[in-house]
Amino acid sequence: MNIFSKYRHLPAFVLLGPACFGQYQFEIKNASKSYDAILQIENCYDDRCGGKGKVELFDNKNSKVQTFVSDDLVLYAEQGQKLIPKKLIPLSKDQRAVIIDDFNFDGTEDVAIRNGNMGNYSGASYDVYVFNKTRMGFEKSDELTELGSNGLDIFDVDAQRKRLITYGKSGCCDIFTTEYAVIPNKGLDKVFEKEEDMTVEGRVKVTTKEKINNKWITRTKVYPSDQYNRNKK
Repeated sequence: MNIFSKYRHLPAFVLLGPACFGQYQFEIKNASKSYDAILQIENCYDDRCGGKGKVELFDNKNSKVQTFVSDDLVLYAEQGQKLIPKKLIPLSKDQRAVIIDDFNFDGTEDVAIRNGNMGNYSGASYDVYVFNKTRMGFEKSDELTELGSNGLDIFDVDAQRKRLITYGKSGCCDIFTTEYAVIPNKGLDKVFEKEEDMTVEGRVKVTTKEKINNKWITRTKVYPSDQYNRNKK
C-alpha cells in the first residue's frame, strides 16, 4: 500500500519525516490546478535561500507524485517573511522557485525547478521537466532546460499561439526577443527574432527576422526614442 495514500489526511510535511534533508522547509499550496509542492533547501541568509534543494510534488489527494533535486534551489523571501530553520514556511507560486505550466502544449502540466542564476546577466535559470504520458512521470528536457537557463529569466509561455518566448540583452541598450514554435515529436523551431537597438541616443533601431514558409524575412525600422513603445505589438 502507498503510505501517502494510507495517510493522505496528514499534511505532506508530516509524511516526509526523516526524508527532509534541508535546514529550511517550504510549502506551496495550489502550485497549480493539480499540484502542491514541498521544498527543502540547504541554506538561507537574510532574505535569500539557495544551495542543494529538493522539491516534492503532491497531487490533490496529497499523494506524492515525484521528487526533483536542484543543485542551487534559489528563492527569495517576501517582505516581512521570516526564514526559520525546521519550520514549514508558506510560499506563493509568485516566488517562482517552482513553475508549473504546459510548456510543450500537449495538454498536460510540466514543471520547472529553479537551479541557480546561470541566465543572461546572472538571470534565473531553471531545470525543465515535461510530463511523459506513456511513463506517467516527469522527464527532464535538455532542450527546454537550455532554453530556460540562458535568458534573463525563464521563457514566457504563449498558449494561444503555442510559442515560447525568451528575452536577453547586451549592455544597457540592446534587447533581444526570440520566439520558438513547439513542433510535436520534433522539438523547438526558432521562428522569430527581434533586436531593439537603443545604443544611439534619441533613436531606437528595430530589426525583426521572421520565418515564413521556411524562409527568413528581415525588416528594419528606426523610431524616435520618445515615440517608441516597446510593449506595443
